[in-house]
Amino acid sequence: MVNFKQFWTKKTLVGLGLGQFLSLLITSTGFSSSELAKRGINAPTSQSFLNYVLLSVVYGSVMLYRRQALKAKWYYYVILGLVDVEANYLVVKAYQYTSITSVMLLDCWSIPSVMLLTYIFLKTKYRYRKIAGVIVCVAGLVMVVFSDVHAGDRSGGSNPRKGDLLVIAGATLYAISNVSEEFLVKNADRVELMSFLGLFGAIISAIQISIVERNELKSIHWTAGAAFPFLGFSLAMFLFYSFVPVLLKMSGSTMLNLSLLTSDMWAVVIRIFAYHEKVDWMYFLAFVAVAVGLIIYSGGDKDDDQSRADVADQGTERSKHFDEEAGFDNLSRGNTVGSSKMGDMSRHDCMTSSGGRETIENTSIGKDMQGKKS
Repeated sequence: MVNFKQFWTKKTLVGLGLGQFLSLLITSTGFSSSELAKRGINAPTSQSFLNYVLLSVVYGSVMLYRRQALKAKWYYYVILGLVDVEANYLVVKAYQYTSITSVMLLDCWSIPSVMLLTYIFLKTKYRYRKIAGVIVCVAGLVMVVFSDVHAGDRSGGSNPRKGDLLVIAGATLYAISNVSEEFLVKNADRVELMSFLGLFGAIISAIQISIVERNELKSIHWTAGAAFPFLGFSLAMFLFYSFVPVLLKMSGSTMLNLSLLTSDMWAVVIRIFAYHEKVDWMYFLAFVAVAVGLIIYSGGDKDDDQSRADVADQGTERSKHFDEEAGFDNLSRGNTVGSSKMGDMSRHDCMTSSGGRETIENTSIGKDMQGKKS
């Protein structure tokens, strides 16, 4: 029998809620980009530039106030900034060549890429339950794709093959970026990560804008209608980047990518209530499938934590067992604590760390020492 109480832990609920908050932020960036596209503005790197500037200013100020030494090499952040900027650029650029349906489907490539990279470099072990959750989530997104095809919303694009390759390349870079952030946020510092990602991301974006998008920016007629989506996009991305490390540290990069699958479903909800559009019934079934998949995946966290706790408990019990043996041996024979016999190595370490007392003289002292160690 499946114990459903293990799904509703505090960690699971917080992870699911935070994941959907990030998904809504990504949905808002999609609508901002769509509004800019309607106005003929095509500058994906420029849209992300202000986000990187905000990250460097806000988190850089906190880092300067702390005056702490770097916990990771600075050139790691240079590489991460380059990967992150180009991942954003490639996926947005792909919309010019292929259909939105193809982008949605191929963007799922980031999920197996993340799982492979975390398995190789972070030594993450995935139980069958987590793999099943991933399969259910991806199946839900495939339903969305078929729903688009069924509804006749699919358009071929000017160069589908080129667009598909751009999506796959961008999804791979997203996977590398997410796994790198997960490693850095768990082994370095969140503020340090955000400040340097913002700094080098802004520098790389500025260089790329001067080369690729300079003429595009000159041709933009800046009005309130054009500036507002730019600012909205930057603010949503700033919040997204700020909370991503929290979810990465809590649940990992695979959970992040699975949570972002629901961004397309939230877009459908907005289309229904804000624009009063009709959508295919398969969207609702797909949303349920992705939600169930997320619960299945995140529900395994308790088992993983328990397995790690079991390993720690085994070590503790083993140490306690040696301590008890040491106490009883000393009571019966009055041997010194600093014995170097092969079978008493654990007892030697424990007694040396407790101050190097030479002899346990009586039963009451022996029991007291044993109580202190346990």
